[in-house]
Amino acid sequence: MKNSSEKRYLVSENMPDPVMQRELRQMKNERVINRIWKRDHTVWSSSPEEISNRLGWLKSHRLSGKDLREIKEFIEQARAEGFTHALLMGMGGSSMAPEVFRKVFGVQDGYLDLHVIDSTDPGAILEKENSIALSRTLFIVATKSGGTVETISLMKYFYNRAVEAVGRGNAGRHFIAITDPGSSLEKTATELSFRKTFLNDPDIGGRYSALSYFGLVPAALVGVDLEKLLHYAEAMAHNAKTEIETGDVENTPAWLGTVLGVLGNSGRDKITLISSPPIQPFGAWIEQLIAESTGKDGKGLLPVDGETPAVPEIYAKDRLFIYFRLDGDTTHEEIVNSLKTAGHPVIHLNLQDIYNLGGEFFRWMMATAVAGWVMQINPFNQPNVESAKVLAREMVSAYRDKGELPSLKPDLKIDGIEVYCGQKAENMQQVWHQFLSQANPGENESKGRSYFSIQAYLKTDPEIDRALQLLRNKIQAASRMAVTVGYGPRFLHSTGQLHKGDAGNGMFIQLTSQMPDDLPIPDRPGSDQSSISFAVLKTAQALGDRQALIDAGRKVIRFHLDKDIKGSLQKLTETL
Repeated sequence: MKNSSEKRYLVSENMPDPVMQRELRQMKNERVINRIWKRDHTVWSSSPEEISNRLGWLKSHRLSGKDLREIKEFIEQARAEGFTHALLMGMGGSSMAPEVFRKVFGVQDGYLDLHVIDSTDPGAILEKENSIALSRTLFIVATKSGGTVETISLMKYFYNRAVEAVGRGNAGRHFIAITDPGSSLEKTATELSFRKTFLNDPDIGGRYSALSYFGLVPAALVGVDLEKLLHYAEAMAHNAKTEIETGDVENTPAWLGTVLGVLGNSGRDKITLISSPPIQPFGAWIEQLIAESTGKDGKGLLPVDGETPAVPEIYAKDRLFIYFRLDGDTTHEEIVNSLKTAGHPVIHLNLQDIYNLGGEFFRWMMATAVAGWVMQINPFNQPNVESAKVLAREMVSAYRDKGELPSLKPDLKIDGIEVYCGQKAENMQQVWHQFLSQANPGENESKGRSYFSIQAYLKTDPEIDRALQLLRNKIQAASRMAVTVGYGPRFLHSTGQLHKGDAGNGMFIQLTSQMPDDLPIPDRPGSDQSSISFAVLKTAQALGDRQALIDAGRKVIRFHLDKDIKGSLQKLTETL
């Protein structure tokens, strides 16, 4: 099945042609594409570890008719029984694709309104709880390993809420699980009489799972036409099987991966996403895929999602722009043309309609795999992800023993904001100057240009979103460096690997705050006993991540905000 529109689907400008041609010739000579489809681990490493059992995504788009019927029958039964809402609990690859489907496709008439919770913030959890009718909500517990601490903690909390709403005997009928065979969640689902357990192909890694049960079951719940979505995925997979030719590129996923790798190796390692507004949420999924897959072994591609597009002069020569344009949309046309005219490399991806995202999911998974070959890294492992988790677990264990978390002494306290920077400072302007001046301009050193990462361990809120964007814009304007924003702890499962595994280019701005609300985490589903709360868990995760970054030699500054979070963010922005 060939996508006849594919040649107009991708347009490039300002590409480094000689280097590209050399890489494409090498790819052809080494039969890289053929070897990937044969699941040959030696494309990336002499060891099959975390490769040979991570290539199931190559066929995930070819879900059998039986599997699709099973999903449809499940959805129709849930609709018939009066479920009106769904709440998905997951992190990283288990939550990103479902969130894309809900935000891009909306909810079709008569289908379930899907909410996604990937936070341990008690205020955010309460907000989700208050936005759904518990007695008519289907709870989806999604975790590949079956033991993701955030997901299982949320499951235990909402199971207790379901017991209160519909009774202990009926609570299990409100839950489904999506997990790998043999996981601890599969056992729990059986013990608690979950309505359904979807056992995913265990050879699919979390961030490559968008076209498996992890993405497709939530998509079907909101009314996405799975056959149409997978049709585009199949067309893209067909293109991705063509051996690369240097003169006439048919295999655009492989071509894109080569561009990512070649430009990343040459210093243009900030993959900046510009999207038509209706498909903008897709960028968060790409962010996780690229960051976790390429940020390791002292290398990395930084995906920059959600940045306010600006005039060319504000960008340094470390950018590659990806322009996702939905047919008929001209929102960013003028700014993208100015970037091309200024000499920045720009790749156009023209989507005819939102169902083309089925093809984009596959395109980017293959492109990321190919970029791994170009960069000589394993795109399927995540060697640094555990560091923050281990430290958070140690802090939680200490809390259970001593009843308190480690406390830090601020270096400065002003206007209700505590600053932890490791240096003496008299005012906020001096704090910012000391921190920002440590950034590496990347002009004479091989390690690359710095970037800033705002890590907001705050409750998600539209006003906070806007305040963070203003802070981001001001840092970018002052430094001409890429600035990313992520909410904690969700970014630990998306960009956290890159932050600790790349060449050390990141400068990290951690934001924490008081949490006026708190909720207990049940020790077991259905139990009233609790030895830890969500506020404690979230604080431990922030402290653990900060220490893991410091241990990895990264530069970190922490601002602890008072209860007026928006006002505190405005003060930080004004003093830059």
